Amino acid sequence: MPCGTYGTVKAMTPRALEEVGTQILLGNTFHLMLRPGDDTIANLGGLHEFMQWSGPILTDSGGFQVWSLGKLGKISEAGVIFRSPVNGDRVELTPEGSIAVQHNLGADVMMVFDECTPHPAPIETVRASMELSLRWAQRCRDAHGDNESLLFGIIQGGMYDEVREVSLAGLELLDFAGYAIGGLSVGESKDEMDRVMCGILPLMPVNKPRYLMGVGTPQDLLRGVALGVDMFDCVLPTRNARNGYIFTSRGTLKIRNARHRRSDAPLDADCDCYTCANFSRAYLHHLDRCGEMLGSMLMTQHNLHYYHALMARLRGSIETGTFRTLIETLHKDWNSHYESV
Repeated sequence: MPCGTYGTVKAMTPRALEEVGTQILLGNTFHLMLRPGDDTIANLGGLHEFMQWSGPILTDSGGFQVWSLGKLGKISEAGVIFRSPVNGDRVELTPEGSIAVQHNLGADVMMVFDECTPHPAPIETVRASMELSLRWAQRCRDAHGDNESLLFGIIQGGMYDEVREVSLAGLELLDFAGYAIGGLSVGESKDEMDRVMCGILPLMPVNKPRYLMGVGTPQDLLRGVALGVDMFDCVLPTRNARNGYIFTSRGTLKIRNARHRRSDAPLDADCDCYTCANFSRAYLHHLDRCGEMLGSMLMTQHNLHYYHALMARLRGSIETGTFRTLIETLHKDWNSHYESV
């Protein structure tokens, strides 16, 4: 899912998103609540109408953004009180309030309000945080009622397998429509993230979506799918594109490198996206060096197309029983043609 934090995927129109293969995108409860306000969006027909996106939308609950505020927010049993990073106003966000905002936005998939556990932290702190998130999950479930949108639970527990197992068991009792793995990609090592996923994914229900939040690189996607993840979101493809980092079948390409200044080659010879079909590396290098917004638009289109095409190949290989072969081929291509220099 591309991240449309403020009701837009940066540098992309809704039509361009459809053309690169986007089926569902993510909006953010926290940011849209502050600007332009969920009441405003509701009065204008909901987030789909507001941003002119007809496909499904998943909204994050705002828990991660509250965590990122650090000392600007104060967490209690009731919820979180913080100073708005927009204008400094005092704002309160509770589990019930988060669900109400997501109802106003009209999302198709909604997330429970949780506390993103700090990292690193001792097991006592992590357990207390997880238990608070479980109590909040119950309140979110009650507030959601019989709303027809799907509500997902979020597994917390830091780097501790036993805490995450308790979190999952408590969430399963509430019978959510799907389950997300939260609290990763917050500063832990790749080995730590992998260990957590290996521990919790085999225990998650096989008949409901499994969502790994905020991850990641193409390599992360392959590893996640291999372990049983169904859904991902990450700002990486769009943010990296705006900073000149391009994902290709041969590794990561840095368009700002001088060697691309006169190159008539496309970003990726194996890619059939609009950018690769029409524009050279030299042109994109020029746009980037000049700060032209078209450069960000074209490179974002490519990166998102690459991610969607990669996921489509993974889905296809699972259906045909060639998943392991595809994984080996992809890693071989990345390792033998790595362009990140």
